[in-house]
Amino acid sequence: MIQADQLAIAELKEQGRSGADLMEAAGLSVTREILKNCSGNKALILCGPGNNGGDGFVIARHLQDASWKVTVALLGSLESLQGDAYYMAKLWNGEILPLNEARITDQDVIIDAIFGTGLSKELSGKVRETVDKVNLTNSLKVAVDIPSGIKGDTGEILGSAIKADFTVTFCRMKPAHILFPSKKYCGQIIVTDIGISDRIVQQVEPGLFINSPECWIDKMPDFELDSHKYNKGHAVVISGDLTQTGACRLAAMAALRSGAGLVSVSSPENALMAHASHLTSVMIRRRENLVTDLKDHRLNTWCIGPAAGLTKQTRNDVLSILESGKNTVLDADALTVFEDDPRVLFEAIKAISGRQCVLTPHAGEFARIFPYLKKLDKITAALSAATLSGAVIIYKGADTVVASPEGQVIISNDAPATLATAGSGDVLSGIVTGLMAQNMNAFDAACASVWLHGQCANEYGRGLISEDMEKLIPAVLKALDHKFSG
Repeated sequence: MIQADQLAIAELKEQGRSGADLMEAAGLSVTREILKNCSGNKALILCGPGNNGGDGFVIARHLQDASWKVTVALLGSLESLQGDAYYMAKLWNGEILPLNEARITDQDVIIDAIFGTGLSKELSGKVRETVDKVNLTNSLKVAVDIPSGIKGDTGEILGSAIKADFTVTFCRMKPAHILFPSKKYCGQIIVTDIGISDRIVQQVEPGLFINSPECWIDKMPDFELDSHKYNKGHAVVISGDLTQTGACRLAAMAALRSGAGLVSVSSPENALMAHASHLTSVMIRRRENLVTDLKDHRLNTWCIGPAAGLTKQTRNDVLSILESGKNTVLDADALTVFEDDPRVLFEAIKAISGRQCVLTPHAGEFARIFPYLKKLDKITAALSAATLSGAVIIYKGADTVVASPEGQVIISNDAPATLATAGSGDVLSGIVTGLMAQNMNAFDAACASVWLHGQCANEYGRGLISEDMEKLIPAVLKALDHKFSG
């Protein structure tokens, strides 16, 4: 966005205008949202020393023109302001008070224009005291671009941050609007148009995207008139022993519902009867035939990990599957069994170029196999993990990040809290497996699966359990087909 701002300002200058016009548009857009969403007529505007503060002065002027009673408090002196921010401050026809906690009094609205997205150091001193006091008030809190105290590109809380009721940002959302923990501080997010064209956005070549069907819908498997089960892929899910069979069935049924032509469960001898009593449309294979099955070119995509067991057998099976060159989805136990030496896993993944592989760790599993990355922000961590492992990473959570070794990144923005239920991740692994079995590439399959998984949960609402989810997949796929048909 910094680059996009600079390009937009350059265009304005070619037209005989200046960056102040962009700042005016930004402040005016926030003012409109305040007038639309806020009752009352008393506002305190907290301005910082940069362009965010300049936006605040624009807002102050327009609210005053709308007959509001406006108080402005500035961090630092007027003389320390530079460029467009100084210009806008000089246009303000009112008193400018020093910013400190004493300014935080009963207001209808408190507008946070202290720091924007460029903040990189922790809040301290009077700024932090002011922010903490703002959060204790009952006033409606509006953040300009991003709540002060948040690192815009990572979502990190820098000591303390404004807890906004809504945030008005410009042109596009920023990573911190979507990532946790910062997402909880942003409240409702409103994106306004301030004159930065889509052409400029494309020119800066953005690398982060919100996960939506537009990102991958043209890669979804098609239903051709001559389709049959044998050309829609055959997925295999590895089962744990008798006491751990449910997870693999969840994954297997999700793979089948996602469109795989055939799905099998590869079962140890002691679990055969358990699976036989539960499965009808999913086939059962004997684990003792694993080596032979891996040589069968028709069994094209394998999933291992859901309740597979933290055993030497699981570790060996993962390595055997990878050595075979099959498309592979690794989840849960299939990751944790390599905690002591994850390099063995990564080397096995990279040993065969072109093989499609997806890892689906939650935060705990991620920390086990990528211990040196766990303290990084989620986007950097996921990208680094994808490069290190040679696999597509689904870094699960309320803000799931999908990253590829080639540097693609997509962030989930619509997963509900109801997904926090046992077996939910097994269903996700199954959806990925089912789509990959139909020859969807790993990154697109991962992104589509995360979205479908979230939509199933949104469709059901409260009370969702993992057994419900695979039954919801057809309705979500039908709605998707209807929206994008033709």
